[in-house]
Amino acid sequence: MDAGVYAVGMAGRVCVIGSANMDMVVRAQKLPAPGETVVGNSFHTSPGGKGANQAVAAARMGARVTMVGRLGADASGTELRKVLSREGVDLTAVRTAAGVPTGVALITVDEDSGENTIVGVGGANLLVSPEDVRAVAGLIRSAEVLLMQLEVPVETVEAATTLARGAGRMVILNAAPAQPLPQSLLSSLDVLIINETEAAAIAGEASADDPEQLAETLRGTGPAAVVLTLGGRGAIVAEQSGTTVVPSIKVAATDTVGAGDAFCGTVAAMRAEGKSLAQAVRIGCIAGALATTKPGAISSLPTREAVREAVGEAVGEILAAK
Repeated sequence: MDAGVYAVGMAGRVCVIGSANMDMVVRAQKLPAPGETVVGNSFHTSPGGKGANQAVAAARMGARVTMVGRLGADASGTELRKVLSREGVDLTAVRTAAGVPTGVALITVDEDSGENTIVGVGGANLLVSPEDVRAVAGLIRSAEVLLMQLEVPVETVEAATTLARGAGRMVILNAAPAQPLPQSLLSSLDVLIINETEAAAIAGEASADDPEQLAETLRGTGPAAVVLTLGGRGAIVAEQSGTTVVPSIKVAATDTVGAGDAFCGTVAAMRAEGKSLAQAVRIGCIAGALATTKPGAISSLPTREAVREAVGEAVGEILAAK
């Protein structure tokens, strides 16, 4: 691959509308089956939530990031504010919800495979409203890329999409957790990012035996482009010009928590600074792979320098310092 395709642009602006949670993580020898009790080997808490994770991922890749969301007036909310501020994320539009707890995620990690199961409780995230979005319309319109997920209400995602599209901004939606989406929303997306399980649920497919066809099926529902993530196998990019399989890199995965968020935040940051979707996805695959080599969500997210070092001289200078 020609290193020239990765020429660096100026730092882009990314607005993330999404969740912020406190993750409660148990590591065990196996994931429990329904009705089964498994003894865990360790427990820790760490800041997370798809919105917060993706905001930090984008910031570590060099983007100027603003986040829109809500936190509870509790210790978890205070800790999340400290962490996000330390990462350089602008929290001007993150409100405190009195009387409602900060969101929480209960995570079990298989120590052998690194795979995980997650149960989330929305808490304050569920109060992020269309009114919140309209109150900070200027922040959304000033960002090159609007990045969202589905841990806040869908009507809020729709309202933000309308504002961003009206200003000619790029809209990227990570459709997780999977749920039925209005046709009007799907048709307004520049990029839909989704994994195989989520894609099959939204597309109504029984399985994801043919990922390329699944990506094309989803693109037919309205988005200008669909990025179907395949874990360690990379990703598929389905655009009007055709479908491309983008490889990842081989790593010794120990914990997949945060890998998808590393991918999404990196893609948004790369698109905001002018890279093509295929280029952004290639770099996103590398960031996602690196995130699986460290435990935790935010703690596992790689920096721009880490991504460049991981690829080394094989493709030259992927990400030169800005």
